[in-house]
Amino acid sequence: MLEDVKNSKMKGCSRRTFVKSVGAAVFSAAVCSGISGCNEAEKVFGSEPVGKRPNIILFLTDDQGYGDLGSHNNPAIKTPNIDKFAKESVELTNFYVNPVCAPTRAALLTGRDYYRTGVTDTYLGRAMMRSGEVTLAEVLKSGGYNTSIFGKWHLGDNYPMRPIDQGFDESVVHNGGGIGQPSDPPGNSYFDPILQHNGKAKRYNGYCMDVYTEEAIKFVEENKNNPFFLYLATNTPHSPLQINDKYADPYREMGLSEKTSRLYGMVANIDEDFGRLLAKIRELGIEDNTVVIFMSDNGPCPSSIEKDRFMDGLRGQKATVYENGIKVPFFVRWPGRFTAGQKIDRIASGIDIMPTLLSICNFDKPKSVSFDGVDLTSLLDGTCKSWPDRTLYFQWHRGDVPELYRSFAVRNQRYKLVQAQGWTGEGDSKQFKYELFDISQDPGEKNDLAGKYLQIVADMKQKYIEWLKDVSKRCGEVSDIYIGSSHENPSILTRQDWRGADGWSDSDVGHWNVRVVNAGRYSFEVEFSQPLKSPGKVYLWAGDKKLSSLIKAGTKNVDFGPVKLTKGKCKIRAWMEAQDNKFGAMYVTVKGL
Repeated sequence: MLEDVKNSKMKGCSRRTFVKSVGAAVFSAAVCSGISGCNEAEKVFGSEPVGKRPNIILFLTDDQGYGDLGSHNNPAIKTPNIDKFAKESVELTNFYVNPVCAPTRAALLTGRDYYRTGVTDTYLGRAMMRSGEVTLAEVLKSGGYNTSIFGKWHLGDNYPMRPIDQGFDESVVHNGGGIGQPSDPPGNSYFDPILQHNGKAKRYNGYCMDVYTEEAIKFVEENKNNPFFLYLATNTPHSPLQINDKYADPYREMGLSEKTSRLYGMVANIDEDFGRLLAKIRELGIEDNTVVIFMSDNGPCPSSIEKDRFMDGLRGQKATVYENGIKVPFFVRWPGRFTAGQKIDRIASGIDIMPTLLSICNFDKPKSVSFDGVDLTSLLDGTCKSWPDRTLYFQWHRGDVPELYRSFAVRNQRYKLVQAQGWTGEGDSKQFKYELFDISQDPGEKNDLAGKYLQIVADMKQKYIEWLKDVSKRCGEVSDIYIGSSHENPSILTRQDWRGADGWSDSDVGHWNVRVVNAGRYSFEVEFSQPLKSPGKVYLWAGDKKLSSLIKAGTKNVDFGPVKLTKGKCKIRAWMEAQDNKFGAMYVTVKGL
């Protein structure tokens, strides 16, 4: 049967139909090589699970620092539900992720270093994960799990990179990296947000975190008799710090700063909703057969840090490779299987999530996928008699491709080599400084040992060089947005995913890399962020078609079309010129006619 599937190319078969029809019978390597142009319907992966299959809940918060928990010694914050859960769980006390959002999400859903997946950054098209990557949701779904995501995806807003294209049956998410960013509908807020329900925009009533939790609870109720994977990935407490005053007021009354009060209030809301979800699985009688993970995607964001925010003695912040940028809370509970209250100091990382959960669910590793992470099951259940040392690598900075030595860290069980210069891209120093810390004795990274242990520094630096060379082989290859597909028509292109621009403000102009699925006629609606203040000219370039239109002051939307496009790759670019000023489009809606 496998050879028949490989040879057929599954023409005319939708991705969802394909997975459903062959998931229970075909258990082998992915026939897709992982290139961005791979037909999603050609993926085959996974293996038949054996024995009892536990449910999986992966609860991921956004920009919640290691110190933003009562169980991590924070004297002010109130997180009773998470603190109780921590006592019932195994805690990995040295668990690491990547310095910013999208790279962490790509790593934990694929088990691979994020540079391999096409994700290098958080915006300007650099957060679009290659559609050929095999996700945790896809493998679990192939073996009969019902899969869902609620909250933040941040790995591509258009086909074939959306959650519903990457293995999730039920999806309620916001666009881009956060509510209110340029990929979102204008004026969107944490309150009564417009979200994408299975690819369609829909307004929900209530606070965003509460909405995700309500939808998650519905999903659990509907699937209480089926194995399920629930990925609840919040966009809180990420800025903007929007929260109901009833959550922030208790911290204001303590005399804490406004930013800290709002942020702690957002964490209190997360704690409340996490408690509601745990109560539901207990009420439904499925608690003992449900693996629950609680973690964060990176450290605290600089824009939300005040002096009174508790950091538990850790150095740095989000976007840096110091401990407070990449070390996060990690608790995993499986009643009767994992010993409650156990604390494990062995280093681990987000790349370990997928191989570990597949092992827990009795799935074989997809033969075509090379994991960078390892299976932590024997560490978590106490059956491991000796755990070998390993080396973890971290790097992040603005840009389409990684640069050697720029903002990286290497961590083994005892030592950590840090070169923190160059992460912002603004005023970066090229005078790289290498620091070495004995984290086992110096978790706050205060005592630099680089001058004392030159050979350790040289060895760790060489390992980093070899790692970067390996994981960055395909960096620079750009993922395409597919237009004219039956899976998404029209397609809305936003500044989140344009490329070639310096940023996503009105004065920036970028382009979108697209793949025209079907040759034919297309209409284009170009929309700007606000009505134009003076007359000017709007330009639309789509492949070899270069169109323009004179417009009056007060114009915000301009229509072009029909335009004939040929099948294949092309670039789309739209902007307006007036009085020697140039303004990029906010959105370009492309519809195959």
